[in-house]
Amino acid sequence: MMVIRTSGDMELFAKTARKAGKKIAFVPTMGALHAGHQALFREARKHGDVVVASIYVNPRQFNDPEDFQKYARDLEGDLKKCEKEGVDAVFAPTDSDVYPAEDSSSEIPVPEVASRLEGASRPGHFDGVVAVVSRLFRIVHPHTAIFGLKDYQQVRVIEEMVAQQKMDVAILRHPTVREKDGLAMSSRNVRLTPQGRQKALIISKALKAAQYLFEKGERDAAVIRKKVEGAIVKEGLQIDYVAIVDATTLEDLPVIDRHALLAVAVFIDGVRLIDNGLLG
Repeated sequence: MMVIRTSGDMELFAKTARKAGKKIAFVPTMGALHAGHQALFREARKHGDVVVASIYVNPRQFNDPEDFQKYARDLEGDLKKCEKEGVDAVFAPTDSDVYPAEDSSSEIPVPEVASRLEGASRPGHFDGVVAVVSRLFRIVHPHTAIFGLKDYQQVRVIEEMVAQQKMDVAILRHPTVREKDGLAMSSRNVRLTPQGRQKALIISKALKAAQYLFEKGERDAAVIRKKVEGAIVKEGLQIDYVAIVDATTLEDLPVIDRHALLAVAVFIDGVRLIDNGLLG
């Protein structure tokens, strides 16, 4: 496995692979890798001759500087996980490689779908996501890129960005990977106390309860939201938002009359966790 540190070396690797007729499957990450990321690497292998992962904690997508400082970092451990999963190359750049001073003119518009949910709760977050992913795509030159649906809105933002900018890369979705007890895998989970970790299980349980109501015929979004909010508050968690939105536009749905997303963001022990489930 190659560990590539500079954008120039990464571009050379990608161009060499493409010249040899190989398809590049790319998994962008911020490190602190877990089994969810490893599932993405395995999926990437199905779609590419060469699997590339990036490990870069992007400062521009953190609207809270303290959150950026607390984000888990373990490059040595991450590289071992990548090697175990057969990743061919890991791009681990510096800030100056991703955001060179002369590159300020390359900013692209953030899609409208970014304005709600996470975009409303974390101003500037998706500006950073769009900035880093667009740059990584230009450096890595992937044929396909794989993203997990735990960050559903992020996937939609990137899909829209690729469509609007006519980027030559296919975006593949991977289902949320969960622990055996239902908790969505996240790099933030390691910051939970044992008690907080136990409380966090209410998130996936509430999503299942919402799915049950929907399957029984409930279509009033307010009724389902109230059920989810009540379960979360009862467990003592602080709600950022509970929303039911159109699964494509992410606009609020008063009545679930089309494919919908139930999205949740909560605070536990000062740690912000997100999760979601599709209805319909």
